[in-house]
Amino acid sequence: MADAHGDVTVDRLELSAELAGTGERAATADVAEYALWLGDDALILSQQLGGWIARAPELEEDVALGNIALDLLGHARSLLRYAGGYDGRTEDDLAYWRDESGFRCAWLFEQPNGDFAQTIARGLAASVYQFELYSALQESSDPTLAAIAAKAVKEVEYHRDHAVQWTLRLAGGTDESRTRMVRAVGDVWPYVDELFRDEPLIERLGAAAARPSALRPGFDAVISAVFSEADLAVPTGFVSAGGGRRGQHFSTLGYLLAEMQVLARQHPGASW
Repeated sequence: MADAHGDVTVDRLELSAELAGTGERAATADVAEYALWLGDDALILSQQLGGWIARAPELEEDVALGNIALDLLGHARSLLRYAGGYDGRTEDDLAYWRDESGFRCAWLFEQPNGDFAQTIARGLAASVYQFELYSALQESSDPTLAAIAAKAVKEVEYHRDHAVQWTLRLAGGTDESRTRMVRAVGDVWPYVDELFRDEPLIERLGAAAARPSALRPGFDAVISAVFSEADLAVPTGFVSAGGGRRGQHFSTLGYLLAEMQVLARQHPGASW
């Protein structure tokens, strides 16, 4: 498969799945829950981006968004496999056999695609956050999380560059593209704050996790530089309550899961 950034790759999904098994040890309950958080973020965003296949504004973006979705799916597979190892569930069990309340993705990742500008604004926030996250998580005291992060950060760096370039392009384009980009940033930004909240789980994990609040300065620095170049303002005011980490979600997540899970649930145990 050829990446949107020109590299010829082997099957990244298999590499990501195998990585979680390299030197793998059983996760504790808290580590498994944390891996579930991060795996669900990646899985849901991957599924969202799949909705653009054959619908993107240009053919190159079909390829680019598809490759980003595949990268994220690979991250999700590694993380969900590790999380499921705690109680004997597989990555497929976790992806296909949980209802909305069982998912732990942050609200940002379940926001709908909207128009292309909305997807780019969501992708910018997600990729800048994930780059800071995986950069820090490479130093995790948990070797499996550190190994997954070391691979993921290289791919997320491309995701971040893709989102940055499109943000600049849309904000500096026509009056219509700029209007849409400004609106998209305003729609997405209320859901950013949840990513950086230090939930009780983080306190229990200690050095195994990347502390969300410690990631905020790096995130803000990148966003400030991008927005300054794009002549965009960081939205202020309304901040969402969040709740994704506790299984509280928008109703739209149910529709997304129904589409993602329908085949597995209609044909349980099937293989091909």
